[in-house]
Amino acid sequence: MFLPRAILATLLACAYPAHADSISDQPYPGTIVLKVDATNTAQQIFRVRESIPAQPGKLTLLYPQWVVGNHGPSGTLSQFAGLKVFANGQQIDWVRDTVNVYAFHINVPQGASSVDVEFQYLSPTEPAQGRTTMTNDILGVQWQSVTLYPAGYDSRKITMQANLTVPKDWQYGTALETAQRSGDEIAFKPLDLEAMMDSPLFAGRYFRRIDLDPGARIPVHLNVVADSADQLEATPEQIAPHRALIQQAYKLFNSQHYKHYDFLFAISDEFGGIGREHHQSSENGVKLGYFTDWSKHEARRELLPHEFAHSWNGKFRRPADQNVPNFNTPLQNSLLWVYEGQTQYWGAVLAARSGLIKTEHTRDLIAATAARYDNIKGREWRAVQDTTNDPIVNGRRAQGWNNWQRAEDYYSEGQLIWLDADTLIRELSGDKRSLNDFARRFFGVDDGVNVAKHYTFEDVVRELNAVQPYDWATFLRSRLDGHGPRAPLDGLARAGWKLVYTEKPTDFLKALEEQSKSANFQYSLGFSVGAEGKLEAFQWEGLGFKAGLSGGSTLVAVNGRAYKPEVLRAAITAAKTGKDPINLLIKKGNLYQNYAFDYHDGLKYPRLERISGTPDRLEAILQPLK
Repeated sequence: MFLPRAILATLLACAYPAHADSISDQPYPGTIVLKVDATNTAQQIFRVRESIPAQPGKLTLLYPQWVVGNHGPSGTLSQFAGLKVFANGQQIDWVRDTVNVYAFHINVPQGASSVDVEFQYLSPTEPAQGRTTMTNDILGVQWQSVTLYPAGYDSRKITMQANLTVPKDWQYGTALETAQRSGDEIAFKPLDLEAMMDSPLFAGRYFRRIDLDPGARIPVHLNVVADSADQLEATPEQIAPHRALIQQAYKLFNSQHYKHYDFLFAISDEFGGIGREHHQSSENGVKLGYFTDWSKHEARRELLPHEFAHSWNGKFRRPADQNVPNFNTPLQNSLLWVYEGQTQYWGAVLAARSGLIKTEHTRDLIAATAARYDNIKGREWRAVQDTTNDPIVNGRRAQGWNNWQRAEDYYSEGQLIWLDADTLIRELSGDKRSLNDFARRFFGVDDGVNVAKHYTFEDVVRELNAVQPYDWATFLRSRLDGHGPRAPLDGLARAGWKLVYTEKPTDFLKALEEQSKSANFQYSLGFSVGAEGKLEAFQWEGLGFKAGLSGGSTLVAVNGRAYKPEVLRAAITAAKTGKDPINLLIKKGNLYQNYAFDYHDGLKYPRLERISGTPDRLEAILQPLK
């Protein structure tokens, strides 16, 4: 009997628990076959079919909610559409769980040995809809967006066999191992669901694969896709530091935890930018010009070192509270200051050691980070440990008062904490040991094993003590749970440098401002000015805040002259030797209003300055390992 949908929904809702079932320790019976058609680049639609072995009775299918490497419940359910389910050649009804909306309940009919599902993943067509994953020239397959899987089983015990159809003659890069390619249809070797989810794919009309470790037993490739063929043109001099990155990482971590590694690298103004880690690969997306405007985009070159370091930190060594059975079980982020914070540190260090970023420019980036966190007013109420919850609390939504609210500060403040730890080990050991030794002990174990090895806070403390005896638990907790008032800059001083402010930015930071089309007045007037005069990045209780300024405002004029960054800089400089205030005309909505700033201390830009008579440990940290 075919029940009306309303009655069926009521019956199924009562028959299935609202929350996740207990997880079986048995393998899921059979292999799920996944087929993704990614050829409709004009409309940016992925069409999906799955054949899922199933027994008659209740079956719950889950759409992934907790995305690999994203630290929060950011599954793209809003782009999931068109779900239809079939069994025995007939369409059958499904019902979405009213509590867990990522769960779909099905009653598998008698005589059926499998169910077939079809649906579409609708890649965003505009930035307001989310990150673009398909363009006319590039596509990215994140398997969590195109997969339903059965509830009640460990994702490491569900076998998947993925298939993909790409546009004619497109090439691709992925950590997945190809079983067969016939024309534009690609069949991948079966593997478990967790490993598949952790192995995305980039494909493109314009594609180049660069061998970053020629002749090695374990290959590493840079798989480049781009908006046009010219963006693929990398010179030997540009490839060299990428190859040096691989060798410097091996010298640092003294191990490899993958069978092969694939950087997926998109150079595009249309395909969505990204930096996301995976165990045997990483997703990386930058704007045009990475190779063709090499000298202008040096700061972008910290992305690949960061994501590569994650193969060891975050993927091989994983926090114990992230050891969850599937992609719909909430994970915890309490150790992201290791997972991301130490990776942020190693990313900067490896970028310098490999030559991807010049040593002096790395110092400039550290200065900018130190200044930012030394002026975080939100430290008064929110410790950096609590910011590890931000991927769940905020999910990278825009903030009106970031300086007060705080965001994912465990990244860059975590970097400062690990610089502090590195220099302390060096000082206490007479510069005989360093955080390099911790990296080898902590990440260098079980060489060749690519199964996650989980850790706790106590494990981190124990390995630090094995390198250099000290009260590391107190050291870490005081910095993670404390409220300042200033940033943890002891590591800078111990490294032989101090944060200072000067009237002119360093050439490197000035170039970054120009590229971003913004102007930084945060340490003078208490805000920055973005493109077209938009006020942003306010310092909580800074001059702009105290004057009553807020977001959604535009700077129109300075002392009666139309705003340009150089006009405001000149006005701030002139006010140093005068008594008149700086007058700003601000537009908010339909209201124009004048604001007078009685400020006479000049422009202030961060940089690092050597502390005379001290060892330059920062220089030692950034030097290539032999």
